[in-house]
Amino acid sequence: MFRIDSGSVTLIEVTSEFLRWNAEPDLRSPVLVCAFEGWNDAGEAATTAARFLADRGSAPVVASIDAEEFYDFTTVRPRVELDHRQRRSLIWPANDFRATSINGHDFVILTGYEPQLKWRTFSSVIIDLARQIDARLVVTLGALLTDVPHSRPVPVYGSTDNTTLAGELDLEMSSYEGPTGIVGALQTQCHTVGLPTASLWAAVPSYVSGAQSPKAALAILDKLQQLLAVSIPTTDLEIATADYERQISQLVEEDEDTADFVAQLEAAHDEAEQLTGNPEELIAEVERFLRDR
Repeated sequence: MFRIDSGSVTLIEVTSEFLRWNAEPDLRSPVLVCAFEGWNDAGEAATTAARFLADRGSAPVVASIDAEEFYDFTTVRPRVELDHRQRRSLIWPANDFRATSINGHDFVILTGYEPQLKWRTFSSVIIDLARQIDARLVVTLGALLTDVPHSRPVPVYGSTDNTTLAGELDLEMSSYEGPTGIVGALQTQCHTVGLPTASLWAAVPSYVSGAQSPKAALAILDKLQQLLAVSIPTTDLEIATADYERQISQLVEEDEDTADFVAQLEAAHDEAEQLTGNPEELIAEVERFLRDR
């Protein structure tokens, strides 16, 4: 256990008390990728991208965060499961770290649920693991609902609090002010202790808010590949994206009002692409989304 101090004020306390190790992975300057179900995960795009990344290398679970201190179990309830012998077990909300190597690049991928309690402690547990594995970068993934058409490329907004990283990876410097989720809390604490972070947010069409979006997940992974100069096989997601676009288009065509709305979004998107081609509108949309939520 150790503390990070600024003068006489303790900013965070980092502790392994809630971190459970299953194995000691052999890693070389890995990137820690984090995605959480819930507020930060429209269309399940962020967690789909993270799990897809982990599955590329058949990544084993090397560590997990004990759920007991961080969740209101009346909100995120455990599940009862029966095995083939009808033996009962209780499955608690899981926050698992999986380690893998893809084309010479090492990753540790955290997928889980946004906690209801003790965000500072929860974030410090993640930071503790990042230090133990000597992570060179923490990347948080998110997705938001906004007025974008499903038939056009998915906008992905990348930001950081690190000026050096902004220049190296062509990211925007974060200027957001307002309510935030666990990814914002985690990024802030990483910045406090000098751990480099980047955040990727994808836009998901608001008119299909209940549908899982493999297209947005694919866009997040494409952006991640660009940032890290790594090749990630995404054929399965590309196939799922084609199916997603076809199914959503069929649903849209069945409702005249929705079809008109989507046509307006397509026209606005195409006009904006011709006039600007920059991410400022998406940045503003991300900030509006976070404030409204």
